[in-house]
Amino acid sequence: MAHGIKKHLKRLRAPKKWKLTKLGGIWAPNPKSGPHKKFESFPLILVLRNRLKYALNNQEAIQILQQRSIKVDKKIRTEKNYPTGLMDIISIEKTEENFRLLVDTLGRFILHRIEEKESMFKLCKVIQSTKGQRGIPYIVTHDGRTIRFPDPFIKTNDTILFDLSEKKNNRFY
Repeated sequence: MAHGIKKHLKRLRAPKKWKLTKLGGIWAPNPKSGPHKKFESFPLILVLRNRLKYALNNQEAIQILQQRSIKVDKKIRTEKNYPTGLMDIISIEKTEENFRLLVDTLGRFILHRIEEKESMFKLCKVIQSTKGQRGIPYIVTHDGRTIRFPDPFIKTNDTILFDLSEKKNNRFY
């Protein structure tokens, strides 16, 4: 029997929201562990290869990532299977393009082109609001961020406007 987690993902087992073709091969990129859940995320290699069409194959997508010109939420990412998720900002320095990963009405991932000033913030859903050691309050968002000393009126299931440049929350809804 096999031990440990599976490192491969068959194309037919991949989520339908990725919009992969059945005849595109046997395998699909398996998202690594990261800020989003496995089947609620979209691997970075699929963004470059299938959505933006910047790469024709896997090898070209890896070369683009190794040039360190792709940023996810204002951080350089070189891992091909890095999981991007809902409301993530994908920035490409060489073409000066910014995209927000959204979900359409049918539940499939789409890339929405945005301007530079809009790429400075993102909306995050509050998953957990508790107190840590020594009574310090903190909140946890849907993309794995932990924010200490939030506004005391922020509760679970609220939405906060997170500023990526200053790494703090500005408003909540």
